Amino acid sequence: MNILMLDLVGQYNKIKAQVDAGIQKVIASAAFVNGPQVKEFASQLGAYLSVKNVIPCANGTDALQIALMALDLQPGDEIIVPCFTYAATTEVIALLKLQPVMVEVDADTFNITAELVEAAITPKTKAIVPVHLYGQCVDMGPLLKLAEKYNLYVIEDAAQALGAEYTFSDGRIAKAGTMGDIGCTSFFPSKNLGCYGDGGALFTNNETLAEKIKMIANHGQQKKYYHEIVGVNSRLDTIQAAILGIKLQYLDDYARTRNVVAETYDKAFKELEWLETPARVMNSDHVFHQYTLKLKNASDRDLLKSHLEMAGIPSMIYYPLPLHLQPAFKQEGLEKGAFPVSEDLCTKVLSLPVHTEMTDEQLTYIIDTLNSFKKGN
Repeated sequence: MNILMLDLVGQYNKIKAQVDAGIQKVIASAAFVNGPQVKEFASQLGAYLSVKNVIPCANGTDALQIALMALDLQPGDEIIVPCFTYAATTEVIALLKLQPVMVEVDADTFNITAELVEAAITPKTKAIVPVHLYGQCVDMGPLLKLAEKYNLYVIEDAAQALGAEYTFSDGRIAKAGTMGDIGCTSFFPSKNLGCYGDGGALFTNNETLAEKIKMIANHGQQKKYYHEIVGVNSRLDTIQAAILGIKLQYLDDYARTRNVVAETYDKAFKELEWLETPARVMNSDHVFHQYTLKLKNASDRDLLKSHLEMAGIPSMIYYPLPLHLQPAFKQEGLEKGAFPVSEDLCTKVLSLPVHTEMTDEQLTYIIDTLNSFKKGN
């Protein structure tokens, strides 16, 4: 039984005819850069997200960097980020000579909260970067009110939650990445909407920001060879846009399939006292970029990972080290113990396969193998 964390080949085989035709159309036109498929995909994604502007770029890390560049921030300005996330979120802040200010996350949802963020706000704070981790939204209502109170920008990192919906207290529904000033995503192949290479995009309803983002991503120019500001070169390849336009049609189906897997896991593991299944944010749905268990005892995590590996079942640790303990982002005064929840999560989380091509046989085998871990001990 060949079980994978992510079966991109199986997913491709189901849409092979469409993808191959889309790629061939780009090759036949030779419009490899900024071809019509890029604009078409941006329009399609904007309609799906109900956002006015989608600006494609080369990758998700570029999206975060371009978003920060568009806000006219100054060296030393503070940007609040979760301590428990992938390094790219903080990496771009450091590259721009801004100051990342890490905050703790909620132990159950793995996301930041308005309460945790407010304690870290200073007169130098200029923006908050909520990361919608593993596939569900941060509780954005209170966070947006907090940002308004302190006049802060909100840049959403929606790379793991594209398609997830958040319901505000007044009943309004918005998709991940469309609630703050700027939303960012990645189309890395493993993402729920992934291309066959690198890719990313930014979203905004602010027309002024949209024009500036477009300029920054295109060498700081609106008119060719006339550079108004310092920018970067960050483009989504036409072939990747063609692929993404096809896969976007299936994104909600992919999410439904992942939810079936997640709900099956939930039911199978609910009586196991030695682990916790993923908590849900009350007013967000979940698209399950990852299905992440939390072990009650850190000593069980690596043993369980080995147990699964011996049975031919892959698993991943997202993430083994919090940002404040990464050598690249060390800050004075932030030693071990500074963020106990994040540090604890790094020793206890384990993600299981949750993808669109999982069979009932594979799912049963994974469940049976995990359930057998503690038997006889």
